[in-house]
Formats: sequence, C-alpha cells, structure tokens
Amino acid sequence: MPDPVRPSYPSELDQLPDRDPQETGEWRESLDAVAAHAGDERAAYLVCRTVEHARNSGLAVPALLETEYVNTIPTSAEPAFPGDEAMESRITAWNRWNAAAMVTRGSRQGLGGHIATFASAAWLYETGFQHFFRGKEGEDGSGDQLYVQGHASPGVYARAFLDGRLTEAHLDRFRQEAGGEGLPSYPHPRRLPWLWEFPTVSMGLGPISAIYQARFNRYLTHRGIKDTAGSHVWAFLGDGEMDEPESTAALALAGREQLDNLTFVINCNLQRLDGPVRANFKIVQELETQFRAAGWNVVKSLWGSAWDEVFALDTTGALTRRLREVPDAQFQTYATRDAAYIREHFFGASPALAELGRLLTDDKITELFTSSRAGHEPRKVYAAYKAAVEHKGAPTVILAQTVKGWTLGPGFESRNANHQMKKLTGKEFRAMRDLLELPIPDSKLDDELVPYVHPGADSPEVRYLQERRAELGGPAPARKVHPVGLPAPADKPFDALKKGSGSQEIATTMAFVRLVKDLMRDKETGKRWVPIVPDEARTFGMESLFPSAGIYSPLGQNYDPVDRDQLLYYKEAKEGQILNEGITEAGSLADFTAAATSYATHGEPMIPFYIFYSMFGFQRTADQFWALADQLGRGFVIGATAGRTTMTGEGLQHADGHSHLLASTNPAVVSYDPAFAYEVGAIVKDGLRRMYGPDAAAQEDVFYYLTVYNETKVQPPMPAGEGVEEGILKGLYRFQEAADAADDAPRIQLLASGTAIHWVLEAQRILAEEWGVAADVWSAPSWTELRREAMDCDAAALRGEERVPYVTRALGGAPGPVLAVSDWMRAVPDQISQWVEQDWASLGTDGFGLSDTREAARRYFGVDAESVVVAALSRLARRGEVKAEDVRRAAEKYGLA
Repeated sequence: MPDPVRPSYPSELDQLPDRDPQETGEWRESLDAVAAHAGDERAAYLVCRTVEHARNSGLAVPALLETEYVNTIPTSAEPAFPGDEAMESRITAWNRWNAAAMVTRGSRQGLGGHIATFASAAWLYETGFQHFFRGKEGEDGSGDQLYVQGHASPGVYARAFLDGRLTEAHLDRFRQEAGGEGLPSYPHPRRLPWLWEFPTVSMGLGPISAIYQARFNRYLTHRGIKDTAGSHVWAFLGDGEMDEPESTAALALAGREQLDNLTFVINCNLQRLDGPVRANFKIVQELETQFRAAGWNVVKSLWGSAWDEVFALDTTGALTRRLREVPDAQFQTYATRDAAYIREHFFGASPALAELGRLLTDDKITELFTSSRAGHEPRKVYAAYKAAVEHKGAPTVILAQTVKGWTLGPGFESRNANHQMKKLTGKEFRAMRDLLELPIPDSKLDDELVPYVHPGADSPEVRYLQERRAELGGPAPARKVHPVGLPAPADKPFDALKKGSGSQEIATTMAFVRLVKDLMRDKETGKRWVPIVPDEARTFGMESLFPSAGIYSPLGQNYDPVDRDQLLYYKEAKEGQILNEGITEAGSLADFTAAATSYATHGEPMIPFYIFYSMFGFQRTADQFWALADQLGRGFVIGATAGRTTMTGEGLQHADGHSHLLASTNPAVVSYDPAFAYEVGAIVKDGLRRMYGPDAAAQEDVFYYLTVYNETKVQPPMPAGEGVEEGILKGLYRFQEAADAADDAPRIQLLASGTAIHWVLEAQRILAEEWGVAADVWSAPSWTELRREAMDCDAAALRGEERVPYVTRALGGAPGPVLAVSDWMRAVPDQISQWVEQDWASLGTDGFGLSDTREAARRYFGVDAESVVVAALSRLARRGEVKAEDVRRAAEKYGLA
C-alpha cells in the first residue's frame, strides 16, 4: 500500500489518455503487493529490472539517473585480462616507490610535493599505459590525448624514469627548475615540452579542455583536415575537482554531440584537499546523476573482488541499501577503524545486516572496508576502460573508487590531512616495501635519504613496459611538435587596409573581420582559419561569414532557418568552419586552445581567432589564458567592442578599461591596441609570420591579443615614409607632426592608442588653432610591447651590453613634455613612463564604466579632446611655456572648470 506519510501529487501522466485504467491499476497493485510481502528493496529491484528490460528492448522509457551503489560491470561479465598481471603489479610497485621517494627527497629542500593522489590512482594510470593509451609514433602521429591529474605527476615521472626517459638526476630536481634541468611540479608543457601536452593543475580546466579537445578532433575530421578517428581523449580527474564550475560546464555539449571519443576517469577517493568531498552525502551517486542527465554513459567501478561473495549473501537487499545510505565521511571513517567498530556501526544498522556480518571474519571485514576497491584492481579497471572505448554514441565517465594514500600506510590512508603530507619516514618506507614486495634490502634504506630503485634497463619489467608501449605507438604521455610552416598569404588583403577606407567610415572591428574573411579565401591557408565566437557574431559584423564558411555542427542543419530567404542566412553544416559556441567564453577559449595547439597535438597548424565581447575574455577567463600560454598555443585573440567609453549604454560590467593590463601579466601574449585599419593589417601579417611562417624552426610559441573598436571612423591610408611599419610592430611611431608651427611655439608630444587617437587629433587641431601650441601626434599600438623591449634592454645592460630602448630612441629629441592618452586606465600607458626622457603625464579611464553617450563618458573620465587640450596646457604651464591663466581660461571655455 502507498506510504500514508508520503503526500500524493498530481502526475504529468494525468494529462495523457489511459486507454486501459484497469490494467494500469493491476500493475500498481502488483507492485504494492511485492512491497508489502517482500519488502521495499525487492519492489524497487523489480522496478529497476523492468525499466532496464524496457530500455534494452527499445521502448522509449526515460533512463534512470541513479543506480545502486555497486559496480556497473559484474565480476562475471569482466573480460579476460590481456596482460601479465603479476608483471604489471611489479611495474606499478616500482612506480609507487619512486614517486614517493622523489617527493620525500624533495622535501629536504622544503619543496614538498603530493604523494597521496598517485598512490590512490596508480592502477588507473598503469592500466591505461599498459593497454589503452596510444602514443604519437603510430600511423596518424596524433595518438591519444591524456589529461593527467596535476597532483599525480610524480607517478608519471616515476614511470618515465622506469622506461629510461628520465634519470635519477632528473628526479632529484623535482620542483627545482631555476637551473633549467628540473622537473616542473605539475604538467607544464612550457616547462617540459617533450613530455607534457596539457596543463591540468588549475582544477576544472582539464575537464572542459578535454571535452572541447575531443570536439575539435571531430571538427578536424568533418572538415577534411585530418582523420582523427584513432584518437581518444582521456581526462583523469578528482572527485573534489568536480566542484569547480568549469568541470561540469560542458557536460551537456559532450552528451549532445555524442563524443564517444572521450572518457573521463574520476578518481573517487571521497576526499578533496581538506577532507571529505561530500561528507554528509555520496559524491559517486551525485556525479552519476549529473553525467547521466547530460547524456553520458556511466560506468561505476567501486568495489574490489573481495565484495563479490558478500553481495552474493545479500538476499534481502539490506547490504546494498546500507551502502547507499551511509554518507561518504562515515565510510571514510570505516576505512580507518577496526572490525569491531564496523560491526557495530555498519552491520548493526539492521537485523538482516547483523546476520550477514556474523558470517564474516574480522579479517574479511577489515579487507572489505580498508582496501577492497575496484580502482586498486587492474582487472576491474581494465573492464571499465574496455567498456568505455567500446561504447558508441555517448562519452563515458568512469567513477572509480579508491583509497587516497593507498599503500602509503595507516598514517596516510584515508586521512583528511594526507594532501598536505609531503614525506614518509624510514619506518613507513620499510612498511611500504614489504607491502609492495620490492627487493630492497634494509641496508639500502636510510631514514634521511631513501633511494630510488630501478630493476635494470634490461630487466623483465622494463622490457615488458617498453614492449607494451611500442605496441601502443610509443611513449606516453609525450608531446611532439611537427615542423610545419605555412606559406605567407597574398599581400592583397593587407594592401587593401593600407589604402584606407576613403570617405567610408568603418570600425576597426569590421576592418579585422574583412581582413580575415579575405584571408579565409586563400587557397593555401584559408581552410586553416578557425573563427570562434561566443554567440556575438552579429554584434561584430560577422554574419557575412555564415553562408560562406558555415557554422560547424556535427549534425549538419536539420531544420529550415527562419532567415533562409535572406542573403546572410544562418547556415549550419557538418563541414562548417565557424565555431559559434553559444554564450560560453570558457567553452570558446577551450575551443581556441585545442585549435591553437593542433600544430603539436595533430601536426596540423590551425589559425584560430577568438573574438569576444569587451572584458568578457581576459577578465572572465584569465586562468584559461594562462593555461593556453602553458600549452604553447598560437593564434589571434580579439577583444572586440574594446575600451571603456566606446560602448554606449552598456555600463559598469561591460565597459573595459583594464584588459590590456591583465594581458600584460601573461608573458606569452603579444598585445596591441591598434588605432587604424592599416595597423590591424600590419599586426596580423606579422603575427602570421611569427607564429606560422614558412621557417618552422623560427616559429614562436606566442598568441596575439588585439583590441578593436565598434566606433566607425574614416580609416586613413598608411603614412608614407620609413619606419612606420616597424613602429607599428614595436609599438610607437609618429603619425602626424604639428603643421606650420611657429619656431617659438610651445611644443608637446601627444601619444595615443586605439580609438583615443581621434580625440588626440582633435586636440592637436584645437591646440594649434586656439592656443598656438604645436603638438605632434604619435600612435602607440602597443604599450606593453614597448615596455617588454625596454625591460630586455635593462636586462642587457646588467650584462654589460649597451642597448637603448626603442621607446627612448623613438622619442629622443622630441621637444616638450609627453602626454599619453588611451581608453584604458592610466596604468596601461604608464608602463613605459620610466623609459621616456621627457616629462611624462597620462590620461585614462580609471574607475568603473558607466552608461551614457560616448561624448558624455569621455568628458566624465577626462579623456575627450577638450580635456586633452586642458591637460596639455597644464603640462606646458608647469614648464613656464604657457601662462597658468591660460589653463584656467581653457577649462572654463570648454566647461571643465
């Protein structure tokens, strides 16, 4: 009978016709009868079995989002293990030892490291390395893409030591990189570019990057760039890491696009950095629900083989019910307590459980709750992995349960503090040796300096390991750069920008889009452009690309677009070139990262440009940009609708006056704030040369950041004369000298970037016509590049070299003070002030943005033409070159007083 305590609510099925209510009632009564006579567990079991059978029979029945807290693959269904399990156990033991030894030895330098993560996940990695992960020496050169959990890096180093890719000297320089030969703490491709492919330790970035990498692999295939069918993406994650918003942000994308070339392996040791992941709940069940709801195939690999006979004894369902209801923190406690405690607190929960417990010895109970986890048994891990790679039509997540700190001894295992524990004592190493059955005599063990151990280059273990890797396509993980240079595109698209726009007013955003549209037509390199936009393409005037390039969709276009009868209709295509990602800057940048590193991952250089709205690029996803730099990505990042005063009406959270300052903190970013279309062309052309030029050996691991504006202006032609293009690229050149100035006229140098050049040019006119001041106008496309070059000169001077910074040379001898103006906060142009010999001042847009007209906003921040005039007169008055009274008169005249 229905539970009288449980309220009854109307059902959505009530609105659907029931052609046989009597039959429906009989089914309900049958279920009630089972519950009454055999118990709720039996009734629930029958319902689950019925739903499972219905789905397997092809009936359209909604899937269950949560299953019992048991293994998805029964032991009886596990495939035969294809390797030598005893040999692989010895290999894993060596790696466990050396990983712990490396971190412990490093702790003498106060460097620390992480031991417990790899200790729990060792078999998750080793099973993959021995049987699944494809290397880059196979036919396609791509192999699999491995996102290794950052804290597990010591285990990967230990394995590379065993297979001969690292030496003891390398291991002893773990976290000691300053001399150039050390091993980075975590997976850092920029620090160790032959080993690591993907930076993952900024938690949450690995999952979203892996999803978009798998998606980009499909993109390459569908566009005919490269067949990536043989590549599988593996992401190793922690259950605590799944709390990061980015970890689950793109699950629906992977499910929606059926990315069966993707597997997440989540190490569910039930602990995050400070304690239980879900102390009062169950993280495995929560994750299962999230992933199933997003369309993933879920494989739970929770219990070791010792549990098999116990589950067979559970004829009432009491055991599975108890496992489902015990919260994670309590289960962690069981792993640290004796059998008596477990008998009382676990088996004592019901008479049926107590009876089952009486059938088990204390040793059996201890084994069950302290060590028997599927994640520690290679056969169960192998079964889960095989199920994942064979599953079609959906990505797979493997929820593998382990014990954090496993094999490190009772002082580590399942302890809340084990993330912060950086070393083992000599006694603990001896216990670990005995547990792992390693042939290390006591005489080799020193409480102060535990040794690395290696079975020998020609030992059976090393030969086995190397043979397995050879069969799978070479070492892994490994990063391999394929030296591919691209021919320079034709000059025609760039020459068009050099000529200017005539009388037509266009924004620099549109100038960039037109340039790329032309470059995408190039016969040699056009197909390699990857336009990426987070659902603002029409804002940036990119709708003209829709029908010509197409928007990528693995399903093509299965509908008639509402604007099909228009010239610039919304066209999706399986071979589409544009990645229009919806409202997700994080996803768009993950796309960009996959494309920007394709030259190494797949040996196919792609040219991504990611265009985003205002500050929502660098501010929102700066952590991803840092990871992109670590991954040595290349491409063009476009901050469109730039500036704090050009975005009329958008206000505080949109008006960007600081992204260039954020970009300047990233050493891999080459940033520009071009004022004119011809500057955009010169910068893009040089960026293509530096990142993708024909001489592959000279290519640089940088990416470009350009800010472009939505303010339409007449675009002038590139000025004639020497040094203009060099000045654009270096960051400063004289755009327009003062005209017809008297010899004794006061002089000033006005520097500007981006759209501010137009205010400064107007100020130049006013100063000349109304105040008799001669002002030279300089365009400063990159304050940051000027600063970096100057810093290089300073560093050279410390080495005894005589080098004068470019900015100092460019402004050398220019009369009068210098006043710098931009649509950015003053700290952006102030980057170069110490290398300017003249008196320095700047104007900028410090503070929060606001909604108003451009004119009102610029007046508010004091950067409009009249404000520049008053500021220029003030600087000259300080030098006694104009009267102080003129400053006051000007401020009153322009309404600034």
